[in-house]
Amino acid sequence: MARTDETGQAAPHVSAFDTAPSPHPPPGQAIGPVARMPRWLPRAMVLALAFIAAFQLAGWAFHHLIGLLINILIAFFLALAIEPAVSWMASRGLRRGLAAFLVFLSLVIVTAGFVTLLGSMLTEQVIKIAEDFPAYLDSVINWINTHFDTKLRRVDVQEGLLRSGWLRNYVQNGATGVLDVSAQVLGGLFQLLTITLFSFYFAADGPRLRRAICSVLPPARQTEVLRAWEIAVDKTGGYIYSRGLMALISGVAHYILLQVLDVPYAPVLGVWVGLVSQFIPTIGTYLAGALPILIAFTVDPWYALWVLIFVVIYQQFENYLLQPKLTAKTVDIHPAVAFGSVITGTALLGAVGALIAIPAVATLQAFLGAYVKRYHVTDDPRVEGHRSRGSRTNLAGRVQRLLEQRTGERATADNEKPSTRGPSSTVGS
Repeated sequence: MARTDETGQAAPHVSAFDTAPSPHPPPGQAIGPVARMPRWLPRAMVLALAFIAAFQLAGWAFHHLIGLLINILIAFFLALAIEPAVSWMASRGLRRGLAAFLVFLSLVIVTAGFVTLLGSMLTEQVIKIAEDFPAYLDSVINWINTHFDTKLRRVDVQEGLLRSGWLRNYVQNGATGVLDVSAQVLGGLFQLLTITLFSFYFAADGPRLRRAICSVLPPARQTEVLRAWEIAVDKTGGYIYSRGLMALISGVAHYILLQVLDVPYAPVLGVWVGLVSQFIPTIGTYLAGALPILIAFTVDPWYALWVLIFVVIYQQFENYLLQPKLTAKTVDIHPAVAFGSVITGTALLGAVGALIAIPAVATLQAFLGAYVKRYHVTDDPRVEGHRSRGSRTNLAGRVQRLLEQRTGERATADNEKPSTRGPSSTVGS
């Protein structure tokens, strides 16, 4: 008989494999502990989102301010370069701001004079080429008519050029390019003005800037920062002054050659060769020699050959004799390290990196040299690349020792080998 509850109704049969229905809790009774969010999780999420937003904002600002940061870096190295001159004038009783102004005024006058002379030379050359173009075209047409049996005329060639579509497109593109060049010139002037102003402030307020930096550092760090600053001033100033001296020597040498060959604009070309070959790394030598060779070619092709030979010979003299003596005390770094630093600077910052790479590496090398412990090198011939006699392992020596060893072994074996004769018999009478 089925079981009945207190109300008299039959209780449902529950097997061992059935799940009993969960009774509903009475109202007001808690179900159990409710899972809550940890208190640190919202704060961590907010901090993560703030960090991501700050990182994105910093990347955006750096991307838009990279040009200004590069200009400030150039201005800083320029201020380091003129720091010795400004400090020397300030030590003589001149105000530091006035001393920096006089140094920059001298640089502006020299640069403006050089650009004016170079521009006038190029303008005269372009005018001369334009005036001589008809005669040059006639000579080319006569040569073609003589060798290829044609009947070309200069008038026909000129009309064909004027009616051609590529000339019209070239003129239109050139008109559009003039606007682009004008915008680039204005941008370059604004960039030059920015660099000049920052470098003037860095040079004029150098002590105040150093004091402001050191005020947020402990005394031990202040000493290291001031030492690094002093090394940077010495290396950068020494690099600029040694380059200036080599530019003067190079300019005078090339001026004498061009003057002897009676090449026009010899003074301007000498200044061009000196400055471009020394202050444009890697390709400056080729750019510097190309212009005087081209001008000499317009006078006489043999003159261009003589200029080319002189440029190559002088470059070897400068690389192996002049430059090591002048830069031994100012920028004492290995040529391979200098070349690698220029390549690295060019890859990172372009032409600016190539220009400031050598003084930056020289400064870093001199600063780290105080923290690198050095030991006395033993007097071993292997240090100089010489090998001792006892360590020779060439093929001839091996063969000779092997033959001597085999000969000795044979002699020993012959001495120890028993005699093959029988016992000696006595012959009786």
